[in-house]
Amino acid sequence: MKGLSNLMNKQFILLMMAMPLTCMAGDPSANKGLEIAILSDKNNDGFIDSSSSMTMNLINKRGDVVVRKLRFKSLEVPDDGDKTIAIFESPRDVKGVAILSYAHKVEADDQWLYLPALKRVKRIASKNKSGPFLGSEFSFEDFSFQEVEKFDYVYLREEIYLNNPCYVIERKPLDPYSGYTKQLVWIDKENYLVQKIHHFDRKSFHLKTQLFKDYRKYDGFFWQPHEIEMVNHQNEKKSILIFDDVKLKNGFTDKDFSQNSLKRSR
Repeated sequence: MKGLSNLMNKQFILLMMAMPLTCMAGDPSANKGLEIAILSDKNNDGFIDSSSSMTMNLINKRGDVVVRKLRFKSLEVPDDGDKTIAIFESPRDVKGVAILSYAHKVEADDQWLYLPALKRVKRIASKNKSGPFLGSEFSFEDFSFQEVEKFDYVYLREEIYLNNPCYVIERKPLDPYSGYTKQLVWIDKENYLVQKIHHFDRKSFHLKTQLFKDYRKYDGFFWQPHEIEMVNHQNEKKSILIFDDVKLKNGFTDKDFSQNSLKRSR
């Protein structure tokens, strides 16, 4: 049944992309918002797998910086969400800590955290995914792929952002345990790349702003931002992820994204 459900979801998305907006039933702004989200999501299709080195800079409101080094791997999964694993390499207090994520198109994502000090893998409950990821301004939720099917959409307007004409859409998470009530997303009109996201918390306050910078194209089709910044407006902290040494088609398999692989990742 799961395979059939995923196939039907894929067929639905393809049908939506094939239909002009004037032929879609329902709220035109919702239909246009969904169409833009689908076109943006297609930038992630066909990469098969990827790897990169990452630097995470944690910056407090005084400007003090803590630097962490990570390795990141991802695997494309046909008819479902992608699998990812992030492994901390330094400093010593987080070395060997790893997070494994299985994104799903409709169902709740699966996530596990490996804590080397305890030598155990801990499953992250859905209701805890809105919490901060190892002291950063990113949440566990932010570390998972944002599948199109997990949101309701509304098209809001067109707007210039950093000299780029952008669509601005609103999306509302369908997951009742999401830490966000809504997100405003700026997507450039030329390549449908996400430029900025405003995250609103459960009280509908503007909690965080996420910025995507320095996009580079790989293999002629795959766009990767080399810097992602998350600014927390309530505590005045921010976290910056910097990507280097991005590689596609490494030959990863499901075995590289198992709970056992977390223990071997040190």
